[in-house]
Amino acid sequence: MSFAGLRVLSLESRRSVEMAELIRKQGGEPFVAPSMREVPIEENHGAFRFAERLFAGEFDMVMLLTGVGTRQLNRLLATRHPETAFGDALRRITVAARGPKPVAALREMGLTPALVAPEPNTWRELLQVTEGRPERRIAVQEYGRSNPEFLDALRVRGAEVTSVRVYQNGLPENIEPLREAARRLAAGDFHAALFTTAVQIEHLLRVANEQGIGADTLAGLRQTWVASIGPTTSEALEEFGLHPHFEPSHPKMGILVKEAAESCGPRQ
Repeated sequence: MSFAGLRVLSLESRRSVEMAELIRKQGGEPFVAPSMREVPIEENHGAFRFAERLFAGEFDMVMLLTGVGTRQLNRLLATRHPETAFGDALRRITVAARGPKPVAALREMGLTPALVAPEPNTWRELLQVTEGRPERRIAVQEYGRSNPEFLDALRVRGAEVTSVRVYQNGLPENIEPLREAARRLAAGDFHAALFTTAVQIEHLLRVANEQGIGADTLAGLRQTWVASIGPTTSEALEEFGLHPHFEPSHPKMGILVKEAAESCGPRQ
């Protein structure tokens, strides 16, 4: 079973070339419109204040939510402190990672986290894996946007929580492919759409609204077979009244494309 020639939309950014090839291998006709880029926060005083407190021993635990953020934070702090200062400080406290990407970033620093959230690697699994822990002074390296629900859940436990943001999710430098994706969705031109991160739907509808076709794009999506890589992305889609038809057995891009082709193809 495959996509069998169906037109498949993806909004993947960092691995857009790989995504297009995966869709082709599954018999689909890909249209990949990068929807975001990680934009470093200029004059990031908050990150440096976090570093000063970390080096002074004021945290019991650091939670790392993304690989990109972990690497950027390490590079940022190295502009004012010794290159190994961040890693050395993490060795002295408990480190929790949301999934394989921050784990890989830590491995590059010679570190292994004490706690790793299991699949599907959302903040809820991270909350579960840290349940009952004694650490109360917790720093959280966040996504490109904050997650108040997660931070509040930690505070309900009695934790003193400090959020650390090192990048924000911005639109890609070239937004024309994303604009075209919105137009083609509004025209009913895609059979399937694959979402791999929560911010994609926000940015898609943002550029659709800027073109005055937000309602039509959303209506087109509702007529399209939609696959979501996992619960966090599905929640973002649900906020816009979109109910994904499918989530893969594991939250990985290759598995998403393969299983989506198997699930979507026979329906068309």
